[in-house]
Amino acid sequence: MQFRTPRRWWEWILVAVLAVAVAAGTLSGWWMARYARAVHRLTRGVGDTVFYTADGKPWFRLDEQRHDVPLYDISPYLQHAIVATEDKRFYLHPGIDPIGLARAVYVDLRTDRSPQGGSTLTQQLARTLFLSNARTVGRKAKEASIALLLEIQLTKDEILELYLNRVYLSAGVYGVEAMSEHLYRKSAKQLTLSEAALIAGLVKAPSTLSPWSNYDGALRRSHIVLSLMREQGFITAEEERAAKVARPKIQEYRSPNDTRAGWAKDWLRQQFRNQFGGDHPPDWQVQTSFLPDVQAAAEQAVTTGLKRLNRPDLQAALVALDPNTGDVLAMVGGADYRKSTFNRATRSRRQPGSAFKPLVYTAALAKGLSPVSVLKDLDRVSAPDNPEWRPRNVSHAEGDDPNALTLRVALSESNNAAAVALQQQVGTRDVVRLATDAGLRDLPEVASLALGTGLVSPIDLTAAYAMFPTGGEVVKPRGVINVFDANGDSTFYRAVDRQRIVSEQVAFQMTSMLRDVVDNGTGSAVRQLGVSGPIAGKTGTTNDYRDAWFVGFSSSVVVGVWVGLDQPDPIGKDAYAARVALPIWADFMKRTAKALPAKEFAVPSGIQPQALCKVSHLQPVDGCPLYTEYFKQGDDIPSQLCPVHDGSFKQAATRVFQNVFRSIGRGIAGIFRRK
Repeated sequence: MQFRTPRRWWEWILVAVLAVAVAAGTLSGWWMARYARAVHRLTRGVGDTVFYTADGKPWFRLDEQRHDVPLYDISPYLQHAIVATEDKRFYLHPGIDPIGLARAVYVDLRTDRSPQGGSTLTQQLARTLFLSNARTVGRKAKEASIALLLEIQLTKDEILELYLNRVYLSAGVYGVEAMSEHLYRKSAKQLTLSEAALIAGLVKAPSTLSPWSNYDGALRRSHIVLSLMREQGFITAEEERAAKVARPKIQEYRSPNDTRAGWAKDWLRQQFRNQFGGDHPPDWQVQTSFLPDVQAAAEQAVTTGLKRLNRPDLQAALVALDPNTGDVLAMVGGADYRKSTFNRATRSRRQPGSAFKPLVYTAALAKGLSPVSVLKDLDRVSAPDNPEWRPRNVSHAEGDDPNALTLRVALSESNNAAAVALQQQVGTRDVVRLATDAGLRDLPEVASLALGTGLVSPIDLTAAYAMFPTGGEVVKPRGVINVFDANGDSTFYRAVDRQRIVSEQVAFQMTSMLRDVVDNGTGSAVRQLGVSGPIAGKTGTTNDYRDAWFVGFSSSVVVGVWVGLDQPDPIGKDAYAARVALPIWADFMKRTAKALPAKEFAVPSGIQPQALCKVSHLQPVDGCPLYTEYFKQGDDIPSQLCPVHDGSFKQAATRVFQNVFRSIGRGIAGIFRRK
């Protein structure tokens, strides 16, 4: 069969109309199928999705503003009151009430009063679950269609049950069970007639009739509810009179949110919704990674630390995670959840300052340098594209040549020139590549990157540090671990996600160097504050003291702390990280020492320990204070004897010969360079 091309104008119009009709029918069918699936999910009934702590204890609900209960746990008085006031023909219509709709249209046409709704209880539920409150013809058509789908797939009792659990009743409270708990401190099953009428009356105007701000208005509305119940035969005239005499006693408004662990709970809810959308499945259980005692310790440490700093507008964030699994054990996203729910631990991106330097040193070790490789001519360091730029240094250790430092000493004292020189030696692109592999995204390829001028979030920087105690593997943070449905079957499981980005040997060398930061360098205040055991970490302070960081770890936990202002501004005079962020970190570690015990970092195979002079980082002579340096395969192990300490006569003579041969070697090398 062949189709000829339309020739007349009316034929083209007919084709266009048919095309539009087919397209509209296809879209309508797709839309109905989509909502039919959504409505079908409601047949599971009501219940709470509950989040559990890592030790298996119930913690909080997906929606703290609601508390779903089955219909048999709601007072018949309240059920009848809702039907009497909102939809007296509820048990007779198929979701759309022709009588009520005709009455609403008639009133709208004959009077100048505000438009009549004409919506059934089923239509109200459809709007609550799936649509906005916009008064448009399109929305009303969708509302009616979904109401029909609800009536097809659900019984009347199921629809009423959902409605009573989802209806908004003022003051941020949804559902009759939650409102009963707030108003009367009792369950909806225990409500008296007058108490039930008061709640049912709130549906008409939840904000205006809120009992906490307009008790008399709510009471007058409850009397109308009682009259409607009597007219429709739900109660007798005597019951109506008795209930109207009563004045239900309401309790003081209680915030529906438990602000403890507020940022952590919000983050976990979002993790759940990222996986399951806005669905609120009943009686599901969500296993999380959080430890309640560790979370409490984090909140106490942040509160105490900010109080000590005595600046009301100061904010802080803390993230603690298990380096082996990525399990987030605790999270604090600010100073006071009641004042700001913005989660600075996950959403704020700030400059890390010197807390970024370990990434530069890790890249250097991975390219063959060792902790005692020497960086020279540090006074000549500048940016390749800006020779007048010079990195500022805070200080250098007494007795060290500030223009020639080993990597170990340079990191311990957080030498800026050394970090910039090292980045230039390694290559900025390689540093960015390593940082990206560690989870730090969108970093600029600039000379000042070594000083932490990129932007990172506390959770990402903390996770990046996990590569050190894990032996070179980065792990993705996880909060929601397992989700079980009402039958106890697992519907979602997030496995541990670890990826190797550097060798075990490089990670161990960095751990050793970062231990030196804590024991002898810019992080030594950790020891002064009483934290013991094998730990490592790094401070970070940005220009003008706008941000203060301390990120540190033991074998069992990695913890990152940030302190600053939401709008970057100086924290205060001499607000070094060691004075601002580090005390919060130390407080947390002391509070969790028993729950998260620190074990000695295991020395991997392929590492050669070597005793060196603690001052010169060269081969020791008699009288040298010793420390153990760790070398990987291919590292240059120093052969020169320590020139700082005298040693024995034999050692002194050997040193002289070494210097002579070294001078001869430099001279010969100079001759060849001149040629």
